[in-house]
Amino acid sequence: MSFPEHLQHLICNDEPLAPYTWLRIGGPACYFAEPTTREELVDLVRAAHAAEIPIRVLGGGSNLLVRESGFPGLVLSLSAASLGEIRVEETQLTAGGGARLSHVVTMAVGKGLAGLGHLIGIPGTVGGALQGNASAGGSDIGQCTESVELLSLSGEISTRNRDELQFSYRHSDLGDSIVLSASFQLEAGDPIELTKRMQKLWIVRRSERPRDEPRVITPFIDPDGATASDLIEQAGMKGIRQGAVSLDPLRPKYLVASDGASSDDVLALIDIVRDKVSLQTGIDLQMNLKIW
Repeated sequence: MSFPEHLQHLICNDEPLAPYTWLRIGGPACYFAEPTTREELVDLVRAAHAAEIPIRVLGGGSNLLVRESGFPGLVLSLSAASLGEIRVEETQLTAGGGARLSHVVTMAVGKGLAGLGHLIGIPGTVGGALQGNASAGGSDIGQCTESVELLSLSGEISTRNRDELQFSYRHSDLGDSIVLSASFQLEAGDPIELTKRMQKLWIVRRSERPRDEPRVITPFIDPDGATASDLIEQAGMKGIRQGAVSLDPLRPKYLVASDGASSDDVLALIDIVRDKVSLQTGIDLQMNLKIW
């Protein structure tokens, strides 16, 4: 396909996707673009829709597995500064969908706004956090979401307010729409106390991550009333290996990829663990992983 002339300078053909994911696994995108403005993003989506080209949006890559065959469509990166702007007006914070969640959290806390600090240490973008209703410590991002501006995969822009949004545990009803921006209603607090609390959480969460293992993901969602780590340990799956991927022997909720790892290795290991946990505990572990 040939994109419209004013968009062609944005398109990269056969762009390797592995470097954009935490696992460093996967093949290329047929088309790849990093729009620098909202207008370019909308035009790219509309052009792809008109040509019946499938679209995916690349976030932080922390819960993404790309198959070796790659993605036969258009992959959009929202990493441009203009798509991740953060604004604060009194107790309301508005962020672009491409904004890093960590940046949003630290800005809110620095401004003395409570409501997002519990999300410190969760990787990815605001858009991804809303799609999956990121949660920690019993609270989720949906609880303070005031409105979300969306771009459908057909190129239509709409805004949904709080009473039009549905969030549940690790889930939202945003579907495949692209998050252009979101507004959060927060509460005024003491920035010093909020910062101390955030820093303590950050230290704890950093200490839980396997050391010296850069290619790490958490492929499972903690079910209600339990943790994936505990269930995996009960099933005797700590440290299990499949090909060049394994579960961390100390913190088995983490999947670690080594040199030579493939998407087939990852999927095979996940299937083995889910089957064994289901057999031993009766609980069906849900995946915290997008597969392209």
